[in-house]
Amino acid sequence: MTTRSIPDDPLLSVEDVELRFGGIVALDGVTFVVQRGIVCGLIGPNGAGKTTLFNCLSRLYELDAGRIVFDGVDLGALPRHRVAALGIGRTFQDLALFGSMSVLDNVLVGTHARTRSGFLANALRLPGVAAEERAAEERAAQRLGLLGLDAVMHVRVAELPFATRKRVELARALAAEPRLLLLDEPASGLDHGEIEALAGSIRALRDRLGLTIVLVEHRMKLVMDVCDKVVALNFGRKIAEGRPDRVRVHPEVVEAYLGTGTN
Repeated sequence: MTTRSIPDDPLLSVEDVELRFGGIVALDGVTFVVQRGIVCGLIGPNGAGKTTLFNCLSRLYELDAGRIVFDGVDLGALPRHRVAALGIGRTFQDLALFGSMSVLDNVLVGTHARTRSGFLANALRLPGVAAEERAAEERAAQRLGLLGLDAVMHVRVAELPFATRKRVELARALAAEPRLLLLDEPASGLDHGEIEALAGSIRALRDRLGLTIVLVEHRMKLVMDVCDKVVALNFGRKIAEGRPDRVRVHPEVVEAYLGTGTN
């Protein structure tokens, strides 16, 4: 279990966030902060509002009340397409890769948020486009190397096992050089050994790239192993926040999610 100290400087602030779908309250006054350079776990039973909150962080949903502030910028004031360029990257529980494309080409898609040349410049091959493409390939190759994917760089994604494809999606999210990385169920579909490797990758990304990471996860061992802080939700309401060992034994968390015999 992690014992790192948590800094005071917040990168992300979720402030009294409310979201409704018709008469259903999906998020009910959720408030918490994520400090720079930490891994924050977002836990709770099915239907607690975790993925809904993720969709708010990435601007897929509009809030009914409250606000989300990233490094001093109110995300609600930005158009959706500006979120990635601001420095927020995300993976999804259901893989969204291009199976017929190579690993490298999939990761190059993630560099789009950091390119400056537009459609016309690329179509006409104006000066600077080739240099930008080379830089994008170098950045993609670096991310692949960080995740141990060098050997499959030119392999079609459809030919890879599931656990490797999960790492490809992670590399693609990193290619946009985010400062905040949102991981949605990163351990879903992985076996015990693969989860151990994933834990090592998450810690390395935090330490080597200085990333701030928020992850939604049901595998409590992974949460305990990699998270510096945990926020627990139930029925769209925050019920606990703090260090993993303390949140795990919080009475409301035990009752709502963990139970008495969790792994």
